[in-house]
Amino acid sequence: MPEPSRPAASPSYLTALRRALFGGLVMATALGLGTALGPAVAGAVGATGLVARLIPAALVSALAVPLVLVVARRGRRAPAALGFGGAGASARAFLTGAGVTAVAAALVLGAGTAAGMLRWSSPDPVALAGFVVSNGVVALLLEALPEETSLRGYTWTSLRERFGGVAASLGTTAVFLLVPGASTVVQAGVSRLIGAGPVPVGLAPGGQRAADYLVLVAVFGLTLVAARAAVVRAPLWAAIGTHLTFLTVNRVVWEGDRRHAGWSAEQTAPDAVLLVPAYLVVAAAVFALWRWTGRRRANRAPAGPLPRADARPSAGALPHPQVTGRGES
Repeated sequence: MPEPSRPAASPSYLTALRRALFGGLVMATALGLGTALGPAVAGAVGATGLVARLIPAALVSALAVPLVLVVARRGRRAPAALGFGGAGASARAFLTGAGVTAVAAALVLGAGTAAGMLRWSSPDPVALAGFVVSNGVVALLLEALPEETSLRGYTWTSLRERFGGVAASLGTTAVFLLVPGASTVVQAGVSRLIGAGPVPVGLAPGGQRAADYLVLVAVFGLTLVAARAAVVRAPLWAAIGTHLTFLTVNRVVWEGDRRHAGWSAEQTAPDAVLLVPAYLVVAAAVFALWRWTGRRRANRAPAGPLPRADARPSAGALPHPQVTGRGES
């Protein structure tokens, strides 16, 4: 009789950490290169408006996502192992992440409005719809897809193979905190090489206090991990949906006037900025509850009938040589 297959050995601590940092390095490098070269390419081809914004965004995804998938494949990990899946499962996971985050934001921002912390402008539905679509495409390619693939996909999986869930979540979030600052170093270096204007290097985007920014990113990163762990099939798309919804809500609420989003809010109390981490905490709690209830249902599900000893497996039960290459929907 053939010997039963043995599970792959867990990587060493050093290997897991090296792989985790590699995911952050890929994202930081892709983000720095894309944001430095994208405007130069857009200027060279005469692109303006949405097209000019799409060029750097597409560059970031084109650099980060294929590289992560190739490296994962070399390590014998299919895209499904990183959290991708079939079309149906991906759509459901995306809508779960987006829906939970949107409802949490609506509840918390609504409470803040009722408490007099926010004052809203008159909405322009047409402009708002156009902004949501255009910003959604750019944010997906520039941030949500490449960051989730490299961090909550490759980095989290690398740490999870060696450490427990809590350590993997904290480690992934720590790497996430390093990416913005590292990307500014890459962007500044590339901008200097191509003769573009100087780029400030720092832990936070220009105009933001580093401490406040890093605290928000830490809360955001833990919420994204909670979203990724909440669903079973194509879980990375839940994190992508959460990421994209967070960016859209914040840019409408806090930057809607400057971005011509068709709707915006004015802070009427200094504590209004705390509404952002507040709705992230609410979303994370819902994701944790979602995961807990899913586990309880799975544990209570009755086991299927045992196969007969003399029964031959059907064609659908035979192992498929490409089963790890695509998640089931």
